[in-house]
Amino acid sequence: FLLNRHNWQWKVSRDKGADRQYKVVAGLMRRGDVDMLVDACDPDREGEAIFRRIVKHAGVSKPMRRLWVASLEEDAIRDALASMKDETEYQGLADSAMIRAKADWLIGMNASRAYSLVYNARFTVGRVQTPTLAMIVDRDRQIAGHVARPYWKVVAPMGGWKLAGERLDKREDAETLLRIVNSDDFAFSIFKAERKQQHDAPPRLYDLTGLQKDMSRLHGLTAARTLSALQSLYEKKLATYPRTDSQYITHDDLDTLRGLTEGDRLAAGFIEPDAKPERPHLELTVNDAKVAGHTAILPTMQADKAALDELGDDERLVLTRVVRRMWEAVGDDYVHDVTNVVANIDPHWCEKHPDEGRLLPEGECRFTSRSDQPVSLGWHAIEHAAPQEDHGEEDEAAGNIIPANLAAGVSIAPVPHGGATLSEGKTKPPKPFTEATLLAAMEHASRWVEDKDLKAALDDDESHSGGIGTPATRADVIEKLIRTGYVERKGKQLRSTEQGRSLIDVVAPKLKDVALTAGMERRLSEVEHSQAAASQVETEFRDLAARIPADAQTAVRQDHVQTKTRNAESFGDCPRCGKPVVKTGKVFQCSTNRREKQPDGTWNTTEGCGWRAWTTIAGKTITDMTMRRLLDGRKVSLKGFTSRKGSTFDAALLIDKDKGIAFDFGNNNKERKKK
Repeated sequence: FLLNRHNWQWKVSRDKGADRQYKVVAGLMRRGDVDMLVDACDPDREGEAIFRRIVKHAGVSKPMRRLWVASLEEDAIRDALASMKDETEYQGLADSAMIRAKADWLIGMNASRAYSLVYNARFTVGRVQTPTLAMIVDRDRQIAGHVARPYWKVVAPMGGWKLAGERLDKREDAETLLRIVNSDDFAFSIFKAERKQQHDAPPRLYDLTGLQKDMSRLHGLTAARTLSALQSLYEKKLATYPRTDSQYITHDDLDTLRGLTEGDRLAAGFIEPDAKPERPHLELTVNDAKVAGHTAILPTMQADKAALDELGDDERLVLTRVVRRMWEAVGDDYVHDVTNVVANIDPHWCEKHPDEGRLLPEGECRFTSRSDQPVSLGWHAIEHAAPQEDHGEEDEAAGNIIPANLAAGVSIAPVPHGGATLSEGKTKPPKPFTEATLLAAMEHASRWVEDKDLKAALDDDESHSGGIGTPATRADVIEKLIRTGYVERKGKQLRSTEQGRSLIDVVAPKLKDVALTAGMERRLSEVEHSQAAASQVETEFRDLAARIPADAQTAVRQDHVQTKTRNAESFGDCPRCGKPVVKTGKVFQCSTNRREKQPDGTWNTTEGCGWRAWTTIAGKTITDMTMRRLLDGRKVSLKGFTSRKGSTFDAALLIDKDKGIAFDFGNNNKERKKK
């Protein structure tokens, strides 16, 4: 493997197709009458890397300045030319770009070759793509393993609104409650009636990931199509720089935004005339501390109705959404009246009907209702008819108009009496990933990280750590997973394939852990902002890559053992996950379990549900037949257990999903002294 060789060095390969252009650029750089170089590449990590590589390969040593352009409009370019900085001020950005490229190459090359060789299969492993694939595989397996459980709710009409009971797991309990609620003299007692006028602030301006999520949700565009359309709009001088992770602008950009929102140039053809705010709240979009390099995505002054009509379908959809988000971000609050009601069964009714009251399900007789009435649409008026994200639950506030005079302590009867019904449903599994929800998961990596320090760092907005990948690369990661056959699109859904699941089953836990790549992104961010030494971080990443071949060989040995385990005789279904239970040495355990030896010699469970039980308990051997009976749900009584004090006792055994096997002494089991 590459890192085990001592005779190699980094070398930038030259693309034959770009070689002619490179020679032209290098020739211009070397000219004697050129005394300064201007870096006008894309204002981001990869743009910086392109310029630095060309300069280094050309062997040029001249003063360099950085042109940082957020928009290709003439005025924006003039402003950028007037405020160019010395290229040395972007050394951190250049270092992070070089380290990222080296780390991705080392990890991807070594891991892909290692796992392909040890498993005699063609695997593609990557620093970002493999943890992303692992998230999709994990979600798909949660869906496949979900067991739908029925539940019932009693819903009582109240004359223009409804009270809904809590979920009941037993139909007979629900039917008993329904019969009681439908009795002639039944009444509820209002425990709480809380009214609140809620002000929802406008959303922030778009960063790239936010725009990609909304274009997927609203219009079904892939992340790659959205980025392609936005890049085209940028090149046509209709939108600002696309690959940004900021949702704000700086104070220096206020005049630009003020010009965009004055008059009707960027309103006509994009929003309804009466939806435009009377006084745009420009100040809501400003936060200098949360702009690292690039401001949020904005339209330009050229992005009017005439320009919109000349665009292709994707570009038109994307530009329309960018313009509308600008108006939303400077709009008024959405104001709505929210009422929440909690009711219990009237205690006076319980006193009058003590026999019926004793039949009520204990602790499960709370009824709730909610109404949500708009007062002022505010920013919602910009696109109030847009389809909203489906959360998979019925909106309990829909159609409810709760009386304004309803108050705590009031007794109130259903209207009409006897009109309550039984609503039946089933628990639902998690939803499959869509591009929108996967992008959100990649962006907010801390949700998948257990390490508290790393989680806190990723949650810090000002760390600009970017989660998994960056706004510029996330679309490419998704597309690569699809091209390699690990993920497939099914409508809007992204589902793992058998090939993708096979890779996740064999790759070392660290390589598929979100914490690894999120932590690396954090370290790259620290290099970019001069908070960490580039040489130290590069060494960390190289050491990580150097351990990959050994990890792959360990994984294949463990997988061989696990394969034999999975093919072993099953004793029954695992009480925790339902998969077969097998016997491995002195342990009965779930066949999904996979263990890894730690540096201190101990073994930790790294895969599977973790359920296990020893073959010997309190000096008594648990035979295969006993385990089969236990896993069949039976209680097994045995004699001759030995306590820690040396005395013997008899007890019954039961399967426990947490402890493995538990004692059940009952009333008749008595400890007896050892003879």
